[in-house]
Amino acid sequence: MQEDQLLKMLKDLTDAKGISGFEAEARKVMNTYIAPYADEVYTDRLGSLVAKKTGSQEGPKIMVAGHLDEIGFMVTSIDKKGFLRFQTVGGWWGQVMLAQRVTVVTENGEVPGIIGSKPPHILTPEARKKPVEIKDMFIDIGAESKEQAEEFGVRPGDAIVPVCEFTVMKNEKLLMAKAWDNRIGCAIAIDVLRLLKDVDHPNTVYGVGTVQEEVGLRGAKTSAALIQPDIGFGVDVGIAGDTPGISENEALAKMGNGPQIVLYDASMIAHKGLRDFVVKTADEHNIPYQFESMAGGGTDSGAIHLTANGVPSLSITVATRYIHTHAAILHRDDYENAVKLIVEVIKKLDKDTVSTITYS
Repeated sequence: MQEDQLLKMLKDLTDAKGISGFEAEARKVMNTYIAPYADEVYTDRLGSLVAKKTGSQEGPKIMVAGHLDEIGFMVTSIDKKGFLRFQTVGGWWGQVMLAQRVTVVTENGEVPGIIGSKPPHILTPEARKKPVEIKDMFIDIGAESKEQAEEFGVRPGDAIVPVCEFTVMKNEKLLMAKAWDNRIGCAIAIDVLRLLKDVDHPNTVYGVGTVQEEVGLRGAKTSAALIQPDIGFGVDVGIAGDTPGISENEALAKMGNGPQIVLYDASMIAHKGLRDFVVKTADEHNIPYQFESMAGGGTDSGAIHLTANGVPSLSITVATRYIHTHAAILHRDDYENAVKLIVEVIKKLDKDTVSTITYS
């Protein structure tokens, strides 16, 4: 893929508005980019996108899943003065939310807004020292009344999306955007199918964009039930431990040092046979990688590996700064090396190899 085409794909994916439960726009973008490399594209009944590519022989089914949804908010009510009350959708830390721009997606179009609260100037000295609780925040869309907000098209249940346009930073290896969690996983799935387009591989590959990961790995459950894979890869973002104040005991990974092979998280223990096979493949092809373990959190692999009678699964992630905020940063090399690693692994996953991995 040419440079300008790659950057356009990443921009289109991350600029798309698609919080959990409202992934249609992001799904449409992913479909546009992955369809040319697939034999068939369809969805499950929750809306997860599945792009199927059959290899040179009938073999194991390999699922590569990134999730379409991003964290955001939902309108719950409109007060008399036209301010919106809202519910978080996905995990938010209140300290990163105030004064941030948002877009309310209505049936009549998009409405810009900003997250507000009481100004510190009128708070007591004690109150100023405490973080504002999310329940005390509101969204200002510039409406002068509830009626005017409704004239704008705003209704309870509307999605509210963070604002941060895709940006190539001055160091052009670093890319900033909203929704890297997890449109980078969707981009990896697209690129894996692209690089396998004219390559013989002894299996059937499914590039998947799942829905509602941020609220409970829901789309991974339904799409894996539909596919019934033999091997599963959850591709997502991980913690970058290279910013001030983070010790190596808290987070080891550094942007630019390769994709993360996740040994353990709250949703899954990595399948030992598959983990060892991926590490051996990376070493054989001189692809850099890092190990990661997280006491909390999880990826779609957590749902995939529990499908039917079990699916050997592994999470491969891209170290990313400031996840679950309006703007995150990742390193392009980590993305490209994640794609290379998964492609090289898939090339070798024939029936006998998968059987050996499964029972090792």
